[in-house]
Amino acid sequence: MKAASVSALKSELSRLSSTELRDVSLKLARFRTENKELLTYLLFYDNDEAGYIKSVKEEIDLLFDGINTNHLYFVRKSIRKIIRLVNKYIRFSGNKQTEVELRLYFVSKLQKSGIALEPGSALGNLFIGQAQKIKKAIAGLHEDLQYDYQSELAKFGLD
Repeated sequence: MKAASVSALKSELSRLSSTELRDVSLKLARFRTENKELLTYLLFYDNDEAGYIKSVKEEIDLLFDGINTNHLYFVRKSIRKIIRLVNKYIRFSGNKQTEVELRLYFVSKLQKSGIALEPGSALGNLFIGQAQKIKKAIAGLHEDLQYDYQSELAKFGLD
């Protein structure tokens, strides 16, 4: 089965009644956890971006607390998992300010964790990549916000 285009889906959804639309949404939520998470964001956090950021930060804190530091392999694997999660939540929001907030929080947690971030190592390159993504996202914000976030970025030595 080939997936329909967005415009075709939009026209089909506009024909449905509210109960049929609700049933389709619930059926969609049953299939993948990511669909359920996106639906949760759209229903509960779409108008409360600050609450959304706070809940994501709490989840990041829990994941950092659970990092197995016995072997570097497990550290890298855990950090990549956290980045995938952060990227997913940024994608849900689509807001540049949320992206900057979450990436800055991730970078600050990574630095405070005491994990070695030597330049040229996998984790060091990952850290530098996140800094570049932060700079790119900051460039798309309003000038006042750019200044605030640039000074925040300078605290981490990433300016």
